[in-house]
Amino acid sequence: GKHRIVIPCLGHFKEEYEKVSKLYMNNKIQTTRYTLLNFLPRNLFEQFHRVANLYFLFLVVLNWVPLVEAFQKEITMLPLIGVLTIIAVKDGLEDYSRYKMDKQINNLVTKVYSR
Repeated sequence: GKHRIVIPCLGHFKEEYEKVSKLYMNNKIQTTRYTLLNFLPRNLFEQFHRVANLYFLFLVVLNWVPLVEAFQKEITMLPLIGVLTIIAVKDGLEDYSRYKMDKQINNLVTKVYSR
């Protein structure tokens, strides 16, 4: 298989290396968009940037006004909730597959050369 090659500066310079390495980012790969804490708010924020979802939200809000009410309030919300749920599940599964791929790449066997 493929291996990554990392050449560290350790040995008797270990203390200096640890001080300097805190200033730089690590080489961990992360392509995921969500975490468990920000999945729902971030996903809803991204979904309501689509015009179709804003249209359905407008219909739901408009249906809560008694003079304009055309259907039952709950029935108007069903298409919006259905679309949001399906897209959220799809995005969650795609992000989880990205997480698994990142984990696989980050755990590859590496060769370390030292003096």
